[in-house]
Amino acid sequence: MTDEPTDKQPEDEQPTGAAEPEEAAAEEAEAPVAESAEETGAPESEAPADTTAEADDADEATAGDEADAEAAAGDEVDAEADADADESDDADEPAPKRRGSAETSTRTATPATAPTNADGDVEVRATARFVRRAPRKARLVMDHIRGKSVADARALLAHTPRAAAVDISKLLESAVANAENNFELDPDDLRIHRATVDEGPTIKRFRPRALGRATPIHKRTSHMTITLTTTATDGAAAGDRKARK
Repeated sequence: MTDEPTDKQPEDEQPTGAAEPEEAAAEEAEAPVAESAEETGAPESEAPADTTAEADDADEATAGDEADAEAAAGDEVDAEADADADESDDADEPAPKRRGSAETSTRTATPATAPTNADGDVEVRATARFVRRAPRKARLVMDHIRGKSVADARALLAHTPRAAAVDISKLLESAVANAENNFELDPDDLRIHRATVDEGPTIKRFRPRALGRATPIHKRTSHMTITLTTTATDGAAAGDRKARK
């Protein structure tokens, strides 16, 4: 009797080829899960450390900002204190006064002593130089006011129909202002002590005439001087005598 080959094998001797693929598939399925767990586990473990560092940095930045704000506030307080101190110092110091101002100056100006002549009489003088008037014409007016009081001289000059009267009137007012402002003299007490007219430089010009000739033109100038005094002069006394006659 011959042995027939059979395809059946004992159960104990059945090939494991079918089981091995299943186990390999299971291992391959578990390996990605483990790898994903490892990949996801590392960030989970590192995340708290990063969050803590960021929180520390934020706390340090906040503390730095608070310190800067406190320093700025301290600087502002110091600046305000310095400004208050400067204002108090300025308030304590007296305000500067303008030189020569009557409103701010506390000093009382003492009047200057009026000049006197050899006889002790007070004399105040005013001079006008290079006046464009001929000396001869100016002397005609000056002779009228010599020895008169200031009030009489003003009246005479106001009614004198000569051009030189205007210049002599201005000179008289200048002399009165000198006596009143510089020496505090009363204009009502002043008289004209001396009144002179001196010849100044002559301006020479030429005028064309007939036959090609030229004739000279002399434009004369005058130096006028008026001296006032507080005492009656001989001229004033002579004028009073003429008025009485």
